[in-house]
Amino acid sequence: MTIEQIYTGCLAQGAYYIESEGEAAIIDPLREVQPYIKKAEEAGATIKYIFETHFHADFVSGHITLSKETGAPIVYGPTAQPAFDAIIAEDGQEFTLGKLTIKVLHTPGHTMESTTYLLKDENGKDHAIFSGDTLFLGDVGRPDLAQKAAHMTQEELAGTLFDSLRTKIMPLADDVIVYPAHGAGSACGKNMMKETVDTLGNQKKMNYALRADMTRDEFIAEVTDGLLPPPQYFPLNVKMNKEGYEDIETVLKRGTHALTPDAFEVAANETGAVVLDVRHQDDFAKGHVPRSIFIGLKGSFAPWVGALIADVEQPILLVVPEGKEEETVTRLSRVGFDNTLGYLKGGIEAWAEAGKEVDTVENVNAQEFKEKVEQGVPVYDVRKESEYKAEHVVDAHLTPLDYLNDHLAEFPEKEKFYIHCAGGYRSMIASSILKSRGIHNLVDVSGGFADIKKVGIPVTDYVCPTTLK
Repeated sequence: MTIEQIYTGCLAQGAYYIESEGEAAIIDPLREVQPYIKKAEEAGATIKYIFETHFHADFVSGHITLSKETGAPIVYGPTAQPAFDAIIAEDGQEFTLGKLTIKVLHTPGHTMESTTYLLKDENGKDHAIFSGDTLFLGDVGRPDLAQKAAHMTQEELAGTLFDSLRTKIMPLADDVIVYPAHGAGSACGKNMMKETVDTLGNQKKMNYALRADMTRDEFIAEVTDGLLPPPQYFPLNVKMNKEGYEDIETVLKRGTHALTPDAFEVAANETGAVVLDVRHQDDFAKGHVPRSIFIGLKGSFAPWVGALIADVEQPILLVVPEGKEEETVTRLSRVGFDNTLGYLKGGIEAWAEAGKEVDTVENVNAQEFKEKVEQGVPVYDVRKESEYKAEHVVDAHLTPLDYLNDHLAEFPEKEKFYIHCAGGYRSMIASSILKSRGIHNLVDVSGGFADIKKVGIPVTDYVCPTTLK
């Protein structure tokens, strides 16, 4: 028996490869499917099934392409209604994989089709569960994403999830291994552990949602408390996972089309494309295409694209480091952004050599920022509210990157202001968005809050929001 977790850090997503006696199954595959096919070929195995735990909201699964490439059927749990051919399994239905058995446990609540797959070994002993977004390590799936489709409130969905956990998962033995679909950093939960594999017994001890003495009402209250609005691209990804999408090879061919500076400029003007610069933030600060948006590959790239660009149909033109063209288009496609039209051949250097305008972002290091803080300059913190509450620069204004557009009117019109995050990645994203909106009187603090604390700038913990601008 082989079980391999294929974890993708930028999405905090776990796909799974299971193999026995020359037969393989893939659970919740990513958009690019060749790695699964190659893995099976190298092992001399045939992919027999593709299991989907639910219609994912935070990424586009590779189930349709993988089925097309291998002939393996796609399997969903009860109540799923995809627009393509699939096996809609019954609760308790079993599938054989070599000497193994995979049993369907319908566990609605996160979504109504949500299903946990119970893996039994060759002796029929319960070995592991692939819990999708039903059970995470330290948390459970948020119950607010499927309200419209299920015609239920988030409280009703949370109650359904409570029942699923108590009747289908918690009765399983403590030594059963839990393989979830996501880990810390995913927007599908709010309290996930950094680990990506655990035993069910430990989760019964550590996970607040699995407390044995928890009442249904307590569960509903705790699971729905503090839920932030989901990213706008989530329902668009659900639609693609449910109805279908373009083949990844088509998306790659279109997106990796090299454009000269002149052709790039024409395409931007004619299509209304967003110019997305994925280089390092320091390179972006030194020079970039005016009104372009920075979201660097070396960060939580895909989730930030989804959260800030939102519309998966939006045309995109790329400025990328040399050799990163295919990786960039692939990572965009993972969250449904398939309308990439090409990239700037020769990068910003070619753009400048062609006599095109180049913009920059003014920045200072933490020591220089300290001198400005002492002079009483306006400071804006684009971290999450929870980070701000824990500790922030005295008198800093909270303008979280996730909701930056809601705070545009708060930034000074003429006075120079300073913007920071935790390490410099998010503040450069924010700086690029503000500049694209015509706000240029900003200064980015390189190194962010991590460096700010090192140089002794006064910080404080949470203050009442009414004192904020």
